[in-house]
Amino acid sequence: MEDLVGLLRIRVKRGMNLVSRDSQSSDPFVVVTMGSQEVYDKDTFTSHDKMGDAEIDIRPFLEIQAMGLQDLPDGTEVKRVKPSTDNCLAQESRIAFSNGKIVQDMVLKLRNVESGEVEIQIEWISVP
Repeated sequence: MEDLVGLLRIRVKRGMNLVSRDSQSSDPFVVVTMGSQEVYDKDTFTSHDKMGDAEIDIRPFLEIQAMGLQDLPDGTEVKRVKPSTDNCLAQESRIAFSNGKIVQDMVLKLRNVESGEVEIQIEWISVP
């Protein structure tokens, strides 16, 4: 896996049953932290806006990506990752071949909050 050079694209598809922290409306946001890097939307937020957190384990995804699978039929499921104490998956997650790429769809259960789930998709983008 050390030879992988590229970008990890994370698409936030939707949030479900998110906690409302403001009295009139709520503007949820996502912060992605990887090592010391943080990426988030351009909103301003404060510590009282905390709407939960979740961790993902990208190792299964990177292991499949490193296999160099190509020319699989579109929609081919390569692996399933089950929810466990090591991840925040709310349900099984599929790693599949889609439109010429390996992608993983996940529904993450938010921690440290009353309720909420976030649906995301990760995809590897190779950098030549």
